[in-house]
Amino acid sequence: MTELAQPTRPIRPTRAETTGPAPSEGYKWTALFVSTLGMLMATIDGSIVLIAMPDIFRGIGINPLEPGNTFYLLWMILGFLVVTSVLVVTLGRLGDIYGRVRVYNLGFAVFTFFSLLLTITWTHGHAAGIWLITMRIFQAVGAAMLMANSAAILTDAFPANQRGLALGVNQAAAFSGSFIGLVLGGVLAPINWRLIFLVSVPVGLLGTVLGYLKLRELGQRRPAGIDWPGNITFGFGLVLIMVGITYGIEPYGHSNMGWGNPFVLGALGVGLALMAAFCVIETKVAEPMFRLQLFKIRAFSSGVFASFLAALSRGGLMFMLVIWLQGIWLPLHGYDFARTPLWAGIAMIPLTLGLLISGPITGILSDRYGARPFATGGMIGVGISFGLLELLPIDFPYWAFGILLFLTGLTMAAFGSPNRTGVMNSLPPEHRGAGSGMNSTFQNSAQVFSIGIFFTLMIVGLSSTLPHSLYQGLVSNGVPAATANRAAHLPPVSTLFAAFLGYNPIAHLVGSGTLSHLTSAQQAVLNGHGFFPKIITAPFRAGLHAALDFAIVASVLAAAASWTRGAMYVHKDLDTEEAEVASAYVGAADGVE
Repeated sequence: MTELAQPTRPIRPTRAETTGPAPSEGYKWTALFVSTLGMLMATIDGSIVLIAMPDIFRGIGINPLEPGNTFYLLWMILGFLVVTSVLVVTLGRLGDIYGRVRVYNLGFAVFTFFSLLLTITWTHGHAAGIWLITMRIFQAVGAAMLMANSAAILTDAFPANQRGLALGVNQAAAFSGSFIGLVLGGVLAPINWRLIFLVSVPVGLLGTVLGYLKLRELGQRRPAGIDWPGNITFGFGLVLIMVGITYGIEPYGHSNMGWGNPFVLGALGVGLALMAAFCVIETKVAEPMFRLQLFKIRAFSSGVFASFLAALSRGGLMFMLVIWLQGIWLPLHGYDFARTPLWAGIAMIPLTLGLLISGPITGILSDRYGARPFATGGMIGVGISFGLLELLPIDFPYWAFGILLFLTGLTMAAFGSPNRTGVMNSLPPEHRGAGSGMNSTFQNSAQVFSIGIFFTLMIVGLSSTLPHSLYQGLVSNGVPAATANRAAHLPPVSTLFAAFLGYNPIAHLVGSGTLSHLTSAQQAVLNGHGFFPKIITAPFRAGLHAALDFAIVASVLAAAASWTRGAMYVHKDLDTEEAEVASAYVGAADGVE
């Protein structure tokens, strides 16, 4: 059987509605500015709390490292990502039905409103923690509206030969926003933790006003009903799977992790069952939420699977790099633990520079040469970058680390921008919102999976040698054997979170009461910048290398998936009388079997 490059009869609407007159030449640049502003704001806010959490928890009077408070810690870290992963498909589909600009503008308003509510927390303690998590979830709903429709709006506004440039700028903003948030959180939170949320309000107001005044509905709208069974099973199924993964890295009983926890197993089991039911439902309903027929387009399915694998390779990397910097490298170089969150963000600036440089350039090149060479080469480059990171000593020379971060940023964006362009170019106009949402769901959910996998591998690596090293180090510096044994056998995730949050891990593990009974010299050693980094270096190296090995494998698989997309393909919504021309065009392009 001969394999065709693209289907000879593309997926088309029966009656599509295109709203508004033809746009002016300058409109596309307005659309690029407003849509990129939304993506940058959403991704900055997705990461800004990571660095600011010590100040947030101090401000509301909660110690996140106490066993009963890990709920607040986990949901402040992952809640935003879970919500956006679950909702982007539904909100992209709603954009196809009711108008992408309408949903996008509503997203700006929702995001801004709940950003403001996050700044006016008036309670204290647990009530304040619940308020922040709840408002953060609603803020994520607004972010999901932005993420689901941004790429579709740009695809509608730009001609096919300029979409790589537009989506490259947009994707570079999305990638770099995650790392800009680290620096911004480190700068603003020490002044006042409320500023990390307040900073989004003026930007959100600007975006909301510009969106309502300047953006126009150009895409094809196709009135349809809401797939409630599909939405419900998908939403609950994905939430349960992500909750299971989130709590799987938490200790359970005498185990360092919770993969044997009945709650975790139950959440994963029920979640997978609901996802299986969702797949069946989507083949039965007249207007499915998840447009499964889009996977028949090879350029789309290859790009989406490559996005999933690429996010799987890098999703947990940011946490590992931040822990590496905050727990080991910065203290060894004289930085106090309380100052390490800010300087960890600053140390990762080369990664952001690489993303900002490479994204637009490779996007422009993909307009001319197609996505495959750049997206595939980018993921190969990412795998090489991860391999070179393994060769660095834990106490590395910063210039070498900075160069590798810059190379990682260049190659990540070399994949991200062309791949997203290839995915969006392959979609029929009336399904761009749903298709963009599907791609974002695969990407965002993979990041949660990646965090679970990276932390699991790191904890396994730490568990093998850290207890013995920590016990010997504490006892040799005057800590009673019973206390040292208890500290050495605390779950490693507690130690990782302490380093991640900018606390002195030894003070957390041993306790200030025990330290106060030691001599001044012993206290100086244990509280010093060098004791904990030297104790954890060997165990951390083992866990880090296992995590990077996994990331390299995922990167190679992403490159392979990207290569299967074939040559450059842009979907054409052609009329019946153009069918012969379409068949000839399709035979020369690449697509589905």
